[in-house]
Amino acid sequence: WMVLEKAVVSTQSTGEKHVGGTTLKDVDSQLWVAEFAAFLKKSGKLTVPAWTDIVKTATFKELPPQSPDWYYIRTAALLRRVYLRQGVGTGALRKVYGGRKNRGSAPSHHRKASASVIRKALMGLEELKMIAKHPDGGRMITSQGRKDADRIAAQVMSSRQPQAAAQEE
Repeated sequence: WMVLEKAVVSTQSTGEKHVGGTTLKDVDSQLWVAEFAAFLKKSGKLTVPAWTDIVKTATFKELPPQSPDWYYIRTAALLRRVYLRQGVGTGALRKVYGGRKNRGSAPSHHRKASASVIRKALMGLEELKMIAKHPDGGRMITSQGRKDADRIAAQVMSSRQPQAAAQEE
């Protein structure tokens, strides 16, 4: 459980207390990605490529994504990955979003995800000044990106608190 009170967050698993607001690390990743994707869509600043309705996200996929908002969701998930691990590049993210290729009766093998989708999403985040190129290669989150990510995390945390209090009663 987590209680947000006077900017001190207590976590049961570690027993540690840290001063400051809610960060991306304090909230459920699925809830945060969905909320941040909605924020990106509502802002209208992210340029979505024209090919997003027909492209597959990897060679091992049979169909393109069914959700019309999949590009916003993938972009939010990529921002989360860059937030958690500074200096991550397109190659490492291809491995993360890769998966199993079904080769019929032959054994399955891991295949990487599409570099173009990942690269275009990262470039879109760079245009929004949320991430920047890391001096040692890869990408890093900017102060603006961290601020937006933590603000959305605080919104997710505050929306979860009334639900948790209702379940306890």
